[in-house]
Amino acid sequence: MVRSKSPNRTGREPQNHLYRLSLVLTVSHPIFRSFHYLLFAEAKRESERSIGTELTCVVEMVNSRGYSHSRSSSIPKILPRKRTLYTITVYIIISFAFSIAIFVFYTRDVLEDEQKHLPSKVSQFPSEESQFVQIHDELWNAPSRHGLHPCVKPTSKYKVRGDKIFPRMGSLYDSKKQRRTKSDAYWYASRCWIFHSKIVGDENLAENASTMGVIPCKDIADMVAVAHIMNATLVIPQLDRRSFWKDSSTFADIFDELHFMTTLEGDVRIVKELPKQLESVPRARKHFTSWSSMGYYEEMTHLWNEYQVIHVAKSDSRLANNDLPIDIQRLRCRALYHAFRFSPQIENLGKACMTVTPQKLVERLRSHGRRYIALHLRYEKDMLSFTGCTYGLTDAESEELRIMRENTNHWRMKKINATEQRIGGFCPLTPKEIGIFLRALGYPPSTLIYVAAGEIYGGDARLLELKSRFPNLIFKETIATQEEMKAFAHHSSQTAALDYIISIESDVFIPSHSGNMARAVEGHRRFLGHRKTITPDRKGLVNLFDRLEAGHLKEGSSLSYHVTQMHKNRQGAPRERGGSLPGIKGRARFRTEESFYENPYPECICSSKEH
Repeated sequence: MVRSKSPNRTGREPQNHLYRLSLVLTVSHPIFRSFHYLLFAEAKRESERSIGTELTCVVEMVNSRGYSHSRSSSIPKILPRKRTLYTITVYIIISFAFSIAIFVFYTRDVLEDEQKHLPSKVSQFPSEESQFVQIHDELWNAPSRHGLHPCVKPTSKYKVRGDKIFPRMGSLYDSKKQRRTKSDAYWYASRCWIFHSKIVGDENLAENASTMGVIPCKDIADMVAVAHIMNATLVIPQLDRRSFWKDSSTFADIFDELHFMTTLEGDVRIVKELPKQLESVPRARKHFTSWSSMGYYEEMTHLWNEYQVIHVAKSDSRLANNDLPIDIQRLRCRALYHAFRFSPQIENLGKACMTVTPQKLVERLRSHGRRYIALHLRYEKDMLSFTGCTYGLTDAESEELRIMRENTNHWRMKKINATEQRIGGFCPLTPKEIGIFLRALGYPPSTLIYVAAGEIYGGDARLLELKSRFPNLIFKETIATQEEMKAFAHHSSQTAALDYIISIESDVFIPSHSGNMARAVEGHRRFLGHRKTITPDRKGLVNLFDRLEAGHLKEGSSLSYHVTQMHKNRQGAPRERGGSLPGIKGRARFRTEESFYENPYPECICSSKEH
């Protein structure tokens, strides 16, 4: 026989499951109090029915105690009570209401928690719009200059040229009486220094014969410094006319000759041509040693004992990059960045906007408020032939370049392994590789790119891969009118000057090869405030491109990561000039030094606390 539980004798409300549930809800949260009363009422009714049933069972048990020995007694069995339709309905309603209450309660807590932590989450995970702005700025913004600025003024120890030290040429040689009254020091000081800057020497011809190369600004600036060291008078140089481009331009066609002379009048005396009285005097033809020190040129002053005129046959890299007095280094910078100014014809078309002339090239590029990249694409025939780089070319093109190299007497290297050149990073990037490189850096296809270059070897067909990635390729011939370009026809050095101006003024400058123009532009941009200049790591990129071609790497996030990491410290940020590579001894170490004109820091770039 099953014994029923005794009724609650404490006078409190019956503790069935509905009542306990109502108490739990009431205590857990105020939102459930309304459900407590409904549950309590139903629990009370059910308890009353349960108590009545239990009392009936007790009475029957008492009446039947005397007959407990009989297993066939008539005591009614206590069976589970059948729930009424009303009870079932109440259970369903209460369960549904309880589920909704639980959902509302926890949803509100989640929302409150999200609102509480919303500021920190936003700061940690910026919106897509803010991320786009940040990436866009990183692509275009120049690196911080850290308070650095140009400084080219001479120090207090610098010896400024004066009329007494540098007498007029005519008075010196026209009057024997005047010559006798001057000391030997003054006489040596007035010797004439002449160099016909024929930049046709072996390694340098390919660079000097192409874009910017026939404008040997850095070499002339070196000769200004050498003339100062040797107390010589400098004659305006003559430019090479035998180069690949057959350019007949003179110094005055490219540069503002008067501005060059007057700017440097306190440093060195400059004349336009050799005086007639010196045309027949003995002269020396001298090949000065490359990367020479100040002491070397001080020793060379003994030449004045025998000669009145020195003809400098080669002027490329004749002065050391490092270990020179700061005043000599700053003189080089004054010559290059202050004295050299392009002729009015070039300057007006390239940059300046005069009221009587149409918009000029730089302004036309920015006419729609857009930023642009200046890409120095060194993919001309002479460059490929000189370097022996034939990757991506046909057999016929490779043979044509080999024949050109064999027939050029100035180039010493005749047999070149094209594969080794490319793996070593000595080849210019191809137009296709440049396109892959720029996309991997993150520049969108809509980017405006000005191509500073001569005639691309292979023509427009060679540019198709680059155009497919960046359709907005601009050339000087496309932004200048035919009438404007007519004056520059057959004068590659003058059109190179236009490329130079547009490259200096660009938002980003990217060279495909580290030639003379690339180094000159990079150094000038550093001098002007470290404008953004991305120098490709060609050796590292070739490795990535080969993996890409072999199918071991794909264009996308993986390639982009490798490229951006490789170039995060190659964007023109301030740094001191690099010295020679370790392990290289003798004069060969000078060849591995970073060029002074590529990075004139620290001599010509100072902090705000310095002079």
